[in-house]
Amino acid sequence: MDNKQRDRLVSILDQVEARVEELRREAWELEEKKENLLSTLDALQNNESVFELVTEEREEIMRSVERLWVRTSTVEILIETQRNTDQEESLHKVNDLIDSLVIQLQEDPQATRERCRRFMSACTSHGPEYSEQVFESAILGCTLDDQKRIKKRLQGLLDYISKMHTI
Repeated sequence: MDNKQRDRLVSILDQVEARVEELRREAWELEEKKENLLSTLDALQNNESVFELVTEEREEIMRSVERLWVRTSTVEILIETQRNTDQEESLHKVNDLIDSLVIQLQEDPQATRERCRRFMSACTSHGPEYSEQVFESAILGCTLDDQKRIKKRLQGLLDYISKMHTI
């Protein structure tokens, strides 16, 4: 194989790689849109204003929320990230910590918001002094793709907490 053929093959591979990365980015954006829709529906479902409606109106709203939830849930997006064993363990630890936030949310939304902000600080380079050490060490063990997703997930949780109190 001469240099011209090799260069052409390398060029094609570079183009395919760029398209694969674009496809993954677009899939992540779709996944984020789905999560935002579900978050909005959940906030509507748990909003105090809904409970102030007369029974018939409340039931109609809840049926619409349920219908939209089911319809949105039919969209499945799968983006797999390759991880080694240590990265899997770190991701599991991070998910456990975030799950504990969600559980804490029912009991103390204000404290949950502050703890979530500390988790967010661990995701940025300019906020380690305000971060939670256990979370920070766990997230540093995750892949870069996972770190980005975790940051978006935390931002979504913060947005959800805000929506709970403003809708």
